[in-house]
Amino acid sequence: MKLYAIVDIETTGGNASSGSITEIAVAIHNGKEVIEFYETLVRPNQYIPYFIQQLTGITNEMVASAPSFDEVAATIYHLLKDKVFVAHNVGFDYSFVNAHLQVHGYKLNVPKLCTVKLSRKLIPGMTSYSLGKLCTEIGINHTARHRAGGDVQATAQLFSMLFEKANYTDFFAR
Repeated sequence: MKLYAIVDIETTGGNASSGSITEIAVAIHNGKEVIEFYETLVRPNQYIPYFIQQLTGITNEMVASAPSFDEVAATIYHLLKDKVFVAHNVGFDYSFVNAHLQVHGYKLNVPKLCTVKLSRKLIPGMTSYSLGKLCTEIGINHTARHRAGGDVQATAQLFSMLFEKANYTDFFAR
């Protein structure tokens, strides 16, 4: 059975080479439902800019006693290996997670699946494909926006809906 790792991260900025992960959530999905869930704040190796604190609600004080990425890298790698990496705008999340894992000696080489791209194909005509607006339009409850746990739970619900709509061969075998 193919398993999917639905991932969402919060970061100190938009560039994987200069930013740090401040929070990560992973929902393991079997094609029907979430069967495992992991979430943690991560102590970044840099200050969280004020505008990012305002967007996510994650403050420097909140992450001061959180584990470093070094402390969670093995757990995250084992959650992700041998699974399809799924995210809403997968390029962003994958680039950060893979860059952070590589620094700690782990090479993530897994298939990727983007729920933004799938949504555009399978649910055409939406006014926006941002996670929050898309969830509102299709009736998915999306609480705790811009927090990894809330976003990954919403993405998991979206993924379940897309999985039901999709032809497996066309969209999920890549």
